[in-house]
Amino acid sequence: MSKITYVIGHRNPDTDSIASAISYAALKQRLGDCSVTAAMAGAPNPQTRYILDRLEIPDPVFLADVHPKVRDTLKRQPVTINRQASAYEALELFNKSGVRVLPVIDGEQKPCGVLSLLRLSESYLLPSQDKLRHVTTTLQCLAKTLAGSFECGTGDDTTVTLNLFIGAMREESFSSRIDGYAPHDLLIMTGNRRSIHVAAIERGVRVLVITGGHQLEDDVRELAQKQGIAVLLTPHDTATATWLARLSTPVSILAERQFTEIGVDKSLAELRQKLLGSNVSAVLALEGDGTLAGVATKSSLLAPLPYKLILMDHNELGQAVPGAELVEIDEVIDHHKLGNSHSNAPISFTTSPVGSTCTLVARRYRECNITPEQRIAALLLAGILSDTVILKSPTTTIADQQTVAWLEGLSGLTAADFGRDIFTASSSLRNYGSAEKVVAADFKLFTHEKFSIGLGQVEVIGFDEFYGMKEDLLAALAEIKRRDQLFIAGLMVTDITSETTLFLVEGHTRIAHVMEYPQLEPHLYELKNVMSRKKQMVPHLLKILGKV
Repeated sequence: MSKITYVIGHRNPDTDSIASAISYAALKQRLGDCSVTAAMAGAPNPQTRYILDRLEIPDPVFLADVHPKVRDTLKRQPVTINRQASAYEALELFNKSGVRVLPVIDGEQKPCGVLSLLRLSESYLLPSQDKLRHVTTTLQCLAKTLAGSFECGTGDDTTVTLNLFIGAMREESFSSRIDGYAPHDLLIMTGNRRSIHVAAIERGVRVLVITGGHQLEDDVRELAQKQGIAVLLTPHDTATATWLARLSTPVSILAERQFTEIGVDKSLAELRQKLLGSNVSAVLALEGDGTLAGVATKSSLLAPLPYKLILMDHNELGQAVPGAELVEIDEVIDHHKLGNSHSNAPISFTTSPVGSTCTLVARRYRECNITPEQRIAALLLAGILSDTVILKSPTTTIADQQTVAWLEGLSGLTAADFGRDIFTASSSLRNYGSAEKVVAADFKLFTHEKFSIGLGQVEVIGFDEFYGMKEDLLAALAEIKRRDQLFIAGLMVTDITSETTLFLVEGHTRIAHVMEYPQLEPHLYELKNVMSRKKQMVPHLLKILGKV
């Protein structure tokens, strides 16, 4: 079974991130790789929501995290045994399956214990001296194990511990041997020996087993029925029947009631702790309803994960979906600076200083001589127009402009009109629902030497709405700064009509002395002709941090 490949953008995804993931997954599928699935690491922001709804494109799969879970390495359809089965059946299962631990399950497929091969072996190979004759069983289980049938009486599922005696001698000698034992605690096993049959029945033993396929004589049967003695007939010879009788103990009696369990949705890290920390050989993995999903062993920790990632619009693990550092990364397509840690194996890494990741995805379509369908062409166009602010951003390149012209023809849309629709429909900050969501919608972390900073960005048409929400936005930035222990946390509010950004920042007070842009009021700066976080804002902030 091939791995699932999730094509996924960064946390707090913007339009370029989601559009490029959907479009690249579609290309991979067109190339014959059906295991590729588009995914997103966060909910679409209002702009992306508008675009997906307008183009009638379903949302990608939402992955809150990709931390490896127990279910990812678990082998389903575990070898189990019913609690009413015998030790003999357990031995057969151990021999046939090669496992060392058998979960014991009840009628609802829920585990009620575990039976290990070691425990079973010790029970039969190393019995204490005073238990050499003991057979703990139920008459029902005894009959099943001996492949026998009741000539008199019936078997039930009451657990009993019986003393086993073999009637292979004269009646006088036999009777003297069982003196001192309570008749109700005796299991007598013998072949075609009438005198032993009569003696056992008259004494009132719990059960008489007649081996070798022999039958009771009629008068002896009548005596047994009159005395209420259970008589079991088995086709096995006495030696075989004796051995099997000892293995007729129900596994529910032999199983260890205390066992280690874990939910299938728990992390592999938690499973590792259970397996290595408590030195257990196996952990039972349970579904949400308590039924058994599988048995996890130390080999489960080494099993390959059933999925891998293609990172879109980012290459730094700090911006990736949580858990990405633990998962195989197959490919990266990005248009930002390099910042990723080294991979364990060579991967395909595509990066170029263009205005949008969708430009690079469109280039891959052309390289593969595949024409994107109309909706995908429109989605790629939307991604470029969003990230370049309708080709106004200083990050815009000739490649972006040429790609937009190509996609206009395929999508049947005019870039200027489509871009204006996109920003008009999503420019209201009220669409986000709260100040916290405005800040978090496209918030990215950056690190420079000893400083960690966070920057969000939203595009608007006019600043009136921003001023009405300014105090709430500043409070949201302060909370993010505190939570993530940032040096500064800022929000770029970019007016695409005036090509001006208002920068709201919560952070070190000395920034005001080195900001190099007009300060309109505490925490707020005006940055004319600044529209790009990547090309203008981040480089500027990293430069001035050295002066703080």
